[in-house]
Amino acid sequence: MFRQMSASVFSINGPVTSDQTVPDFVVVDVETACSNVSSICQVGIVGFRNGVEVFEYETLVDPLDRFSSFNIRIHGITGDHVEGAPTFADVHAAIDDHLGGRITVAHSYFDKGALGAACRIHSRPVIETTWLDSVRVAKRAWPELSSHRLNVLTKYLGIRHKHHDALSDARAAGTVVVRAMEHTGIDLAGWLTPARGRCGPAPKAAPCGPLKGERIALLGAPRDGLLARALAAEGACIVAAVGATTTMLVVSKEQPFGRFFTAHADHRKAEELRRSGADISIVLEDEILRRLTRSVAS
Repeated sequence: MFRQMSASVFSINGPVTSDQTVPDFVVVDVETACSNVSSICQVGIVGFRNGVEVFEYETLVDPLDRFSSFNIRIHGITGDHVEGAPTFADVHAAIDDHLGGRITVAHSYFDKGALGAACRIHSRPVIETTWLDSVRVAKRAWPELSSHRLNVLTKYLGIRHKHHDALSDARAAGTVVVRAMEHTGIDLAGWLTPARGRCGPAPKAAPCGPLKGERIALLGAPRDGLLARALAAEGACIVAAVGATTTMLVVSKEQPFGRFFTAHADHRKAEELRRSGADISIVLEDEILRRLTRSVAS
């Protein structure tokens, strides 16, 4: 639950100044007083550089709105706690100093929506920043987890965390992103690039070759990419996903799922098909390319 703060002390550290380390990204979390998404009553912001926390900012906020019993049960903040605290209009400039022009992480886009709504309600300009959803990051980094809620992730990764405290939530979400970069090797720029949902058409299978008749799904590589073209050039038909007629699943060496790629839905499906007697093999990219090299050499 909420840890008591003095209402007159709403900032642990002020905005990042020129003599402080400029963060690679910042993380924001907000708590709200009621079902109105604009009713921000607490803000926590943490900056990270090179995987290390470089600053923190926290404030209670008078939402100028009601406190619902439901929200109080979640975070423990009441109207008494925010008595004398600044309004969102008062802290807008400080928040903008931290987030404006930077990469801003939030665990889901609730916080983005809440800040946007509060800006409208309090007649303040929208904070211009580049948003990154740490839920999306976590789903891609640890697809084997059944839930990617922040408290589930912190337990799984062994991160100290006090759930529904804005500063602790911000720190935890930032640490999740840092761990995801370490785990997958994908840098911040890579996480900002949306995972390819739609891709171009699969390359046409060559009329002959050692892979003629194979129907191959790729794990961790686009079906219109270099690996797909290399396999199609040897006669393979590249399919969108593992299905009943798939004969091979090739795991790309660039796959972003780390050692947990076996938990991916396509891998699980291929295993299920094998157990049911289907003629489907699961091979690594390097293995299939070595096979092809030996086939050409012979």
